[in-house]
Amino acid sequence: MGCMLGQHDETGRKERAIYYLSKKFTECEMRYPPIEKLCCALVWTTRRLRQYMLYHTTWLISKLDPLKYMMESTALNGRMARWQILLSEFDIVYVNQKAVKGSAIADFLASRALEDYEPLNFNFPNKDLMYVAIAEGDMSEDHSWKLNFDRASNAVGNGVGAVLISPNGDHYPFTCKLDFDCTNNMAEYDACIMRIRAAIDREIKVLEVYGDSALVIYQLKGEWETRDPKLISYLKLILELIEEFDDITFHYLPRDENQMADALATLASMIKVNEQGDMKPIQMSTCEAVAHCCNVDEEEERDDNPWYHDVLQYVKSRAYPDQATENDKRILRRLASDYVLDGEVLYKKRKDQVLLRCVDAVEAKKILEEVHDGVCGTYANGSRWLDKS
Repeated sequence: MGCMLGQHDETGRKERAIYYLSKKFTECEMRYPPIEKLCCALVWTTRRLRQYMLYHTTWLISKLDPLKYMMESTALNGRMARWQILLSEFDIVYVNQKAVKGSAIADFLASRALEDYEPLNFNFPNKDLMYVAIAEGDMSEDHSWKLNFDRASNAVGNGVGAVLISPNGDHYPFTCKLDFDCTNNMAEYDACIMRIRAAIDREIKVLEVYGDSALVIYQLKGEWETRDPKLISYLKLILELIEEFDDITFHYLPRDENQMADALATLASMIKVNEQGDMKPIQMSTCEAVAHCCNVDEEEERDDNPWYHDVLQYVKSRAYPDQATENDKRILRRLASDYVLDGEVLYKKRKDQVLLRCVDAVEAKKILEEVHDGVCGTYANGSRWLDKS
C-alpha cells in the first residue's frame, strides 16, 4: 500500500507533496478482497497522518471509492464496522483519480513498498483516561481560573463533565448525569452552566472557559447567531451568570486537548441509576432549576425561507448565499453531500439509505398536530395506565 499527502499552492493549480508513505500487506491482509484492501490502506493512512487530516478536509484520490462502500453497505463484518467508526471522525471527500496527476506517485510507492513489516493497530484512540500535564512555571502573576467542560451521550443516557483549574494548577473534576433527554448542544450548555455556578460558589472573579463545541463557544462569544429556542434559553441564563465575574472569556479547544473533561462526561453517561435496587453509597446533590428541555416554542423562519433554503439552492444550482465566507461555503458543501433533490422536494439520506423529506416549520407543525390528533391520539402514557389500574 502507498499514499502521498499533497496540498495545492497559493494559486490553487500546482500540487505540492507533503508526505509519502508505503507499506507491504501482511500475509493475512493479502487475502482481503480488493475493496477491503483499499479500506485497510485508508485506515492505516489516517492513523499515520492523523495530525494533518483531523483539522482539514481531505480529498481521497483512488480508483475506487472505499467511503461509499463502507457508508452505504447495510451489512458489514466486524473488521469493516470498526474501520467505518474510525473513519467517521475525518472529513474525507472522494475525488476521481483522473482529476489529480499526483496519484501516480502513490501507485509508484505502492509498487515499491519497503520490506520492513509494521503491524497495523486498529485499537480505538483515546479509549483510556489520559493524564493531565501541568506546565511548570511561575503562575503567581496569573490569577485567572480555567474551566474545561464537555458532554457525552450513549444508549444509557447523557452525562456532562468539567475540570476547574486553579491559578496554582490544582484540578477539581466534576461530573453529572442528566436525567432527561436532550440534544448534544443542550448537554454542552448544561455542562457549562453547572461549572460556571460552581465557580460562582467559590467566589471566583476571573475565569477562562474552554470547550470543544464550536457552536456553544462561538454563540457565547457572540460571533454566531443562536436560532434554536431551546438554546436561546440556555444562552440567556449563562449571560445572567457571567455578570457575577469581573472578567470571563470563552475559548474553543480541540477535542484531543480536552480529554479529561471528555472522559468525565463519558463516565457520567455510562452510570445507570437503579432506583429500585441497592447501590453503593454515592454522595449526590439535587439542584432545582428551570429546565428548558421541554421548551417547544415555534421557531420563526426569517426571510420567509425554510431552514434548508441554503442547502436546497446549492443542490439545485450550486449557488452560495450572499456574503458567504470561504468557511461557510466549505461547510455548506459538506452538508449538501447528504441531501438529494427529487424534482422540487429535498431529501436527507440516512446511513441505511432511507430518505427523509425536508419540511418547513409550518408543515412540521401541521404534521405533529395530525399525528397527535390522529393515529397517536388515543395512546395513553405510562402514568395514565397506572392511574386506571
